[in-house]
Amino acid sequence: MAAPIDAVGAKSNSTTLLIRRIICYVVLTLVAVISLIPFYILIINMTREHSHIQKGFSVLPEGKLIDNFKSVINNQDWKMLNSLKNSLIVSALSALLSTYFSALTAYAIHVYDFKLRKPVFTFILMIMMVPTQVSALGFVRLMTSWKLIDNFIPLIVPSIAAPATFFFMKQYMESSLPLDIVEAARIDGSGEFRTFNSLILPIMKPAIAVQAIFTFVSSWNNFFIPGLILSDKNKRTLPIVINIIRSADYSVFDMGSVYMAIGISILPVALVYLFLSKFIIRGIALGSVKG
Repeated sequence: MAAPIDAVGAKSNSTTLLIRRIICYVVLTLVAVISLIPFYILIINMTREHSHIQKGFSVLPEGKLIDNFKSVINNQDWKMLNSLKNSLIVSALSALLSTYFSALTAYAIHVYDFKLRKPVFTFILMIMMVPTQVSALGFVRLMTSWKLIDNFIPLIVPSIAAPATFFFMKQYMESSLPLDIVEAARIDGSGEFRTFNSLILPIMKPAIAVQAIFTFVSSWNNFFIPGLILSDKNKRTLPIVINIIRSADYSVFDMGSVYMAIGISILPVALVYLFLSKFIIRGIALGSVKG
C-alpha cells in the first residue's frame, strides 16, 4: 500500500509545482506587458503626426516615421545627432573608466594585505554618502579656474572615482576570485598588471557588464552636472536637449518630433543593455555550474 500512496503524493506535488509555475509565468508575463506599454505608446506616436496625437491613443502605427525623423534631424535648435554623439562619448568613456579603475582598486584592496586596508575601504564607502549636489558649486568653480568649462573632461575623468562601482566589484571578487589564482600567476612570473588585465578581468566580466550598464545609463541620463558645465550649443548632451524640448512652448510643439527625439535618446541605452546582457547571463550560468 505504501507504493501507491507515495505515487499519489508525488503526483500531487508535481501538480502543485506545475500550478505554481503557471501562476509565476502568468504574473511575470502581465508585469512584462505592463512595463512594455509605455514603450509601445512611444513607438506608435513616433509614427504619427501632431494633429493625430492630440486626438488620443492609437493602437496601429501611421506612416509619419520618416517625416518625424527628418524633422528631428533638421532641427537646428536641437542638433540631435550632435548631442547624441556627445552623450555617447561621455557615457561610453565614463563607463569604461569607472569599471576598469573600480575593478583595479577592488583588486588591490582584495588581494594586498596592508595595514591601512580597512581604513581605506571605510573611507571609500564614506564617500558614497556625500551627495553630488553638495560639492557641485565647488566643482564648477574649480573647473572654471582650470578653464574646463564647455569641456567633456569634467564629465568623464571624475567617473574614475566611483565608490558604488568599487563596492560592487569588491563584493564580487570576494565571492568569485580565489587568491590561489593570483598566487599561482605570481609564481609563474606574471606581473601584477598583466595578472589583472589577462586573468582577473575575464573573471570579472559579469560584474563589469552590470556596472557598465548602470554607469552608462547614469551618465546618459545625467543632467545636473552637464547643465552646469556645458553652455556651448555644440557641446550639449541629450538630457540638456530633452530639457530644452520640455521647456518649450506647448503651442509650438510638434508632438511627433518630440516622441521621435525621446525614442532616439532611449535607443542607445537599449542597445547597450542588449549587448552586455549576454555577459550577465553567462556569468549567472557559470556561477550556477560552480555551485
